[in-house]
Amino acid sequence: PPGTAGRAPGPPDGGWGWMVVFGAFVSIGFAYAFPKGLAIFFKEIQDFFGTSYSEIAWVSSIMLATTYGAGPISSILVNRYGSRPVVIFGGLLCGIGMVSAAFCTSILQLYICVGFITGFGLALNLQPSVIIIGKYFLKRRPIANGLAMAGSPVMLCTLAPLNQFLFDNFGWRGSFLILGAILLHCCVAGALFRPIGAATASVKTQAIEEGKDALKEEVTKDAMEMSSPMNVPMETKMEEEGGKDCCEKINQYLDFSLFKHRGFLIYLIGNVLMFLGFFAPIVFLAPYAKHIGIDEYSAAFLLSILAIVDMIARPTTGIVANSKWVRPRIQYFFSFSITFNGACHLLCPLASGYTGLVVYSIFFGLAFGMVCAMLFETLMDLVGAAQFTSAVGLVTIAECCTILLGPPIGGTLIDTFGDYKYMFIKCGAVMVLAGTFLFIMNYYNYQMLAKEKERKAKEEDPKSVRTENEDRNNWNKETVQDGPELEPLREEREGLKKEVNGT
Repeated sequence: PPGTAGRAPGPPDGGWGWMVVFGAFVSIGFAYAFPKGLAIFFKEIQDFFGTSYSEIAWVSSIMLATTYGAGPISSILVNRYGSRPVVIFGGLLCGIGMVSAAFCTSILQLYICVGFITGFGLALNLQPSVIIIGKYFLKRRPIANGLAMAGSPVMLCTLAPLNQFLFDNFGWRGSFLILGAILLHCCVAGALFRPIGAATASVKTQAIEEGKDALKEEVTKDAMEMSSPMNVPMETKMEEEGGKDCCEKINQYLDFSLFKHRGFLIYLIGNVLMFLGFFAPIVFLAPYAKHIGIDEYSAAFLLSILAIVDMIARPTTGIVANSKWVRPRIQYFFSFSITFNGACHLLCPLASGYTGLVVYSIFFGLAFGMVCAMLFETLMDLVGAAQFTSAVGLVTIAECCTILLGPPIGGTLIDTFGDYKYMFIKCGAVMVLAGTFLFIMNYYNYQMLAKEKERKAKEEDPKSVRTENEDRNNWNKETVQDGPELEPLREEREGLKKEVNGT
């Protein structure tokens, strides 16, 4: 409507937003679970190409690194084109990558098709899905994020038996063809991401473009009227403005001013440290069970237990985080989740037998789901919805380095000492350290924000009161000094004052 064309629409907190959550559920599920599910095919691919296990393991490593490292590119594309076309394009890339991988004749081609192409497609699914939820939800955002993040364990539980079935019936090449077709469902999920405020954005863009054109015409006209000696400084000034425009365009897509944001820096340092021990326990859980004499099917069932508990923990965590007791201090809850995760790893070496590992898997799934459900919600709580797109891109590119280093460091400890317990102790110690760091620094950040708010209130209130009193006294003095003959002028002055106050 014309009356509301100038106002940006607010988050509806429901309605079509739940369809958006379902689309994000599918996209996020594929982005997180698909690299883990591919491990079922590695043994046959390794025998087919005659490569070592470390060489074949690089397929998943490159895919994970590309998924996280392409975060800034995904954020730039979302800022430029919106979430819907980016996710649809990402789904097409995933399908093309997996179909192409079915015809690969060398391990290097698999690195390119599965690692880079499919990994980049998954990156284009992950960031837009998280960003669009922040535009559709405000009050119920923690619940929406928890439901969307539950897509990862659901997809992991589904893809593991599905990949085994495909592997037994079609081999790895036929399985890759079918998985490429399945990944095209990300395009359907992206089609659900209906943009908010498209008409408003177009009106604003048109007004800005018209204003720029008018300004350019005025500057050109003034420049033509000026004498030639004055043209040199004008050209220099226009060149400087062009350089500023270039920097502003770069900063529009990736807001590097976030590195001056105290809360963002605390979050970034804590998360980079946390990811050194976040994924390694999942990778080595089943091998550890086999190492202590548990059969293969029972060892694989531990991952199913973890995924089922994770599936329940994510939406439950979202509900708890949305409560009036937790929401105002949600950063403390996130710090507790990381510390709880680390404590589970530290206690894992004490588990004796299969029953102990089942108990560990239950608590690990609970802690893992809590961290994943709060991962992006706490970031949006710190930086706000306006800077969230750039923040996600900058965080993921920083996290991809420690995501790559975490499992290899754990494997090195296992090879060096011949025992898995040192890997679990390393991961637990790192995560407890990260959680403690976040708790202390978030407490400091909350204290500083309270002091800054109090100082700002003290600075603004007395000034506004004093200014209003001075204006009222001056007006009374002028009214007393003016005689009856100045009555029309006094009425005109009063009308002007009302207009100024209204403006």
